[in-house]
Amino acid sequence: MTTVPSSPPARSDLDFRRLLESLPAAAYICDAQGLITYYNQCAVLAWGREPKLNDPEDRYCGSFRLSTLDGTWVSHDQCWMARCLKERRAFEGEEIVVERPDGTRLVVLAHAVPLFDEAGAIAGAVNVVVDITDRKRTEQRLQERERDLAEASHRKDEFLATLAHELRNPLAPIRNSLHLLRLAANGNGGLAQVHDMLERQVNNMVRLVDDLMDVSRITRDLIELRREPVELADVVTAAVETAKPAIEAGRHELTVSVPSESLILDADPVRLTQVLANLLNNAAKYTGPGGRISLGARREGSRVVMSVRDTGTGIAPAMLPKVFDLFTQLDRTYSRTQGGLGIGLTLVKRLVEMHGGDVEAYSEGEGRGSEFVVRLPVASVAPIAHAPTTTHAAVTPRRILVVDDNRDSADSLGMLLQLQGADVHVVHDGPAALAALATYRPSVVLLDIGMPGMDGYELARRMRQQLDGEEVTLIALTGWSQEQHLRLSQEAGIDYHLIKPVDCEALLGLLTGLSLAKGG
Repeated sequence: MTTVPSSPPARSDLDFRRLLESLPAAAYICDAQGLITYYNQCAVLAWGREPKLNDPEDRYCGSFRLSTLDGTWVSHDQCWMARCLKERRAFEGEEIVVERPDGTRLVVLAHAVPLFDEAGAIAGAVNVVVDITDRKRTEQRLQERERDLAEASHRKDEFLATLAHELRNPLAPIRNSLHLLRLAANGNGGLAQVHDMLERQVNNMVRLVDDLMDVSRITRDLIELRREPVELADVVTAAVETAKPAIEAGRHELTVSVPSESLILDADPVRLTQVLANLLNNAAKYTGPGGRISLGARREGSRVVMSVRDTGTGIAPAMLPKVFDLFTQLDRTYSRTQGGLGIGLTLVKRLVEMHGGDVEAYSEGEGRGSEFVVRLPVASVAPIAHAPTTTHAAVTPRRILVVDDNRDSADSLGMLLQLQGADVHVVHDGPAALAALATYRPSVVLLDIGMPGMDGYELARRMRQQLDGEEVTLIALTGWSQEQHLRLSQEAGIDYHLIKPVDCEALLGLLTGLSLAKGG
């Protein structure tokens, strides 16, 4: 407890008052009854007037009004100075709003320290008030700015989700039609070539949409890794297969080198494949026709080091620290634009870090190629036992109801399933689907989610009620791909949630598996 004599010697009293005058804040002293006995000039500025010494109306803090930050008025006999005298203790840094006689308000940080006489009785108190009005206004502006940024970020995420949904819808019938074109080619080299070209471009569009959604999830820390023991060689094989269209389109020479020993990683195989595929696609994008790309891996102690090197355009020294920044591309000139959104490398860095690793970029300068090196910890687990590869038979005849308000998507999917031997019925809205159940008893329903009037969630719930326990598999085919959409599908009784444009082979494989499980 701070003890200051109430009646110091004259020289000490003078020094004490000089000290208060030198403070860049309002300072004043009151007696044991709370009447002001001394104040400095900063106090006058804070109060907005000279106080009336020994006037009961000016006790404690003068006659101005006091309130808390939330607007609750504080009586003078309950202010920090009065409580300091009553409770015989110091109050440090209480934020108070002071309303001066002219109506202006200040936000102050109030400090009060009790004074005791030689006998230990309360003799008064010293009050120091620091004007923090400007600071509080700045804090308020920053808080408002943060709210605005949070709202803008939310609107951005909603926009990206809607954009992805709208882009996926037209891609679905295109991919379905491409699969039909491949079946119709039947050895026709010209049609097969056209099919391959269109399929590459559709896959590029799908990758761009997926990147948009992934970067939205990453910036909000919504991506969860599904870790499991992963064989490095399997990840490399999958990544090369994913990037193969871009590498072949650029007529690049690809060299792959992995250790003969088994290297197991504790990783999400899908995300780790995405890392290497993004690096290979990036190399293909920035390497001229006929260039060379190499993918190598080696073990260094407790870590595996993977490297993707190319003979492409290279990276200027000033750009090296920025290549992993969001929406950054190496060259945006019209003559050298390579497309893309500047998202792929950002995803690579974040996913690698989520796996406990790091990634670095190297280049000797423009025109001299580049190298990206990923380092990840090796897992201490036994080698993975690979299941034997199985080949799906054609879809056996089964009754499939297709529900989609996008007629092109529904009709093209129906045609594809019919060519695979399925009995298909196509409708374009929820009420028509419910009506069809009376005469057409499907074993599988492929339904869109974002339909007008009755959406797919409501349709699924009504179907479950109408079928009254009858066994039917509900599969959502939708452009909505965020976590809440998957949760809503589960709550509505939907068995599978597939993202448009669905991979036709994957869908046919799922239907074949369901058919075999049910005995046809």
